[in-house]
Amino acid sequence: MAKGALATTMVVAATLLPAADTSAQVEWGCRLPVFGTGSRYHPRFAPKDFTPNVTNAWFPLKIGRTLVSTGIKDGRKAINLFVTTSRTKVVAGVRTRVVEDRLYLNNVLHERTSDYYAQDRCGNVWYFGEDTAELDSRGRVVSTEGSFHAGVKGAQPGVFMQAQPQLGRKFRQEWYRGHAEDVFWVLNRRASVTVPFGTFRSALRTAETTALEPAVLDNKYYVKGIGQVAELSMKGPRESLRLVEIIS
Repeated sequence: MAKGALATTMVVAATLLPAADTSAQVEWGCRLPVFGTGSRYHPRFAPKDFTPNVTNAWFPLKIGRTLVSTGIKDGRKAINLFVTTSRTKVVAGVRTRVVEDRLYLNNVLHERTSDYYAQDRCGNVWYFGEDTAELDSRGRVVSTEGSFHAGVKGAQPGVFMQAQPQLGRKFRQEWYRGHAEDVFWVLNRRASVTVPFGTFRSALRTAETTALEPAVLDNKYYVKGIGQVAELSMKGPRESLRLVEIIS
């Protein structure tokens, strides 16, 4: 999870869930899943309504582009590479875009993940799963915990980014009981954030947590045309990532 140098001081109160936005949301007929818990969470979707070409303004996946972020994780220097590939993968009948995510700690590859995203016809981005591996200092796989594919062993896809983000509306980004239970909601649609790559005054700020780590709360910042520019731990271990470079 990430931290960055912010233009304004953050206070703990800012991480709390705000009152829900009462403005109407236009979804052009797309059905986004109700939050739900346990077996009650079962999104309905039609594979034909999805594309691996993700053009959502807040989370665009431009093929060949790499977002480079740096920070701190587990008390060590962290470098994160987020690479949108030209590859696709069919998950739960949906053709998704494969994104390769690499985390280096003290310049040693610590975690490699293949993420699977797709966009519905309304512009909402869904997350259909991941294959992740944690490595030891010799590059040997020591854990694949957190891996899941929607439609396998009860795992379900989640909403990663709305086309028109609503304040306070909670979404599951993923669901595989006991393994992948990330949840997010929007705190601010006009936030200010400063990272090495630049200063932005109309960023989207979200909160993210998981029932698997209830003492951890993170804020993420997204900028139109770029995607995530910062990830900051607000509760739990001190961790941070901030965007330093975009390689196209």
